[in-house]
Amino acid sequence: MTDFHFHSTFSDGTETPSELAALGAASGLTAMALTDHDSTRGCAEFIREAQARGIKAISGVELSVDAGGHRVHMVGLGFDPENAALNEVLARIRNGRSARNSEILAKLVKNGCAITISDVVKFAGDKNLIARPHFALALMEKGYASSKADAFERYLGKNGCAYCDRYRITPEQAISVVHDAGGVISFAHPYQSEMTKTELREFVCRLSAAGLDGIEAYYTQNTDEMVREYLELAGEFGLIATGGSDHHGSITPGISLGSGIGSFQVPDQIYGGIISRIERIRHDAGKTETA
Repeated sequence: MTDFHFHSTFSDGTETPSELAALGAASGLTAMALTDHDSTRGCAEFIREAQARGIKAISGVELSVDAGGHRVHMVGLGFDPENAALNEVLARIRNGRSARNSEILAKLVKNGCAITISDVVKFAGDKNLIARPHFALALMEKGYASSKADAFERYLGKNGCAYCDRYRITPEQAISVVHDAGGVISFAHPYQSEMTKTELREFVCRLSAAGLDGIEAYYTQNTDEMVREYLELAGEFGLIATGGSDHHGSITPGISLGSGIGSFQVPDQIYGGIISRIERIRHDAGKTETA
């Protein structure tokens, strides 16, 4: 089994990179990538600890992109986590997230929630990487929400009273910056974009022309029909298939590293496809460093 989509305390997960490496080894995973939101800060620790346990570990990051009103995330894999241009973009995104968080907090207070930033920070591993799930946990602790889903429905989701948008880059910019850092990039959990089949195909066609490398065909909430659909899109546009659990630790009960709802697993051969694509990109760009 493999897993190329999960989160640590450097974004909105509840386990450290080292703990995730240990969990992956205990679960029998052979290859992994830590994909924190808008941050590569946990990559070095994770790769070091995972490789020490015999796991083939590569860098990763999850990016939210501006896709014309659709919720689209993209996962970069196998890039140089110290790349200056990539980290400059990630810092800009995190700064936009910080501004958004201040707006969320003000709206929560306005709507009767006695929440302070300190209440939220304690759920985040990094005070500079506070995300909406951290607000959800604070709301739950204070008794304003019964669950994460309830917090998003009433307060934090698009129809919630405290929702605020934030700075995002375009999908094409995400593709370019990850490629320049020597990695590949995949369209994550496509069903969450809520596109029709026609819209989804047109979007994948557009991004493949811009250099998209993969589509997350294997995901913990994908049905068998979704897996077939995404594999067909990958084949049509010459993309690789990627996959992951989207494990966040204790805030995603029932979703473990390498597994999730039902019989979900990410096939071992996914790793080979990712590495082959990375090698092709680096060859085309004249880069020779390893992932």
